Amino acid sequence: MTSPETNLLQRAGDGVRTAFGVGGLIAIVLGLLIMFFPGKTGAVAMQIVAAVMAAYALVVGVVYIGSAIFSRTLGGWARTGHILLGVLYVIGGIVMMVNLGATAAVLAIFLSVTIGVLWLFEGVMAFTVVKQSGNKTWTVIYGIISVIAGLSLMLSPLLGAVTLWLLLGISMVVMGVVQVVRAFKFGSAE
Repeated sequence: MTSPETNLLQRAGDGVRTAFGVGGLIAIVLGLLIMFFPGKTGAVAMQIVAAVMAAYALVVGVVYIGSAIFSRTLGGWARTGHILLGVLYVIGGIVMMVNLGATAAVLAIFLSVTIGVLWLFEGVMAFTVVKQSGNKTWTVIYGIISVIAGLSLMLSPLLGAVTLWLLLGISMVVMGVVQVVRAFKFGSAE
């Protein structure tokens, strides 16, 4: 005989198990798509990001123009500045929207170079704390790897972007498999 509480807990467990399983399968499929078609999936993903950025620029531009026109507190120069800024945002949004492919490529290169610069600085920072580190060897190894990885991304950003994209795909497949296994193991006796 089951109580209403037991039945409710069983349904909640089934929902969690289903969420784990479905989430894991989606991650596996997306990861495999990234691994087998890195160019196409990367281009689509970056174009989506570019379209979102273009839409953002358009909306912000319209908001700046609207706030300048309808504001009762802005003075002449502030109003003019808001209108000019809004027009620039709108023009930028239109240029990005018309050239989604180029915008996507520029974003991919920008992200790679940015990550490269961050990794380079992170490696340099690791070298600055070697004396205070509890494990000097690992700190030096980390610093060397971080500097090499950062320079690699900075000197070859497109190859770096593809490599990072492939690593994302591999990670998604591995995590998806783990999620599916969790779905089958969830709620079973420990």
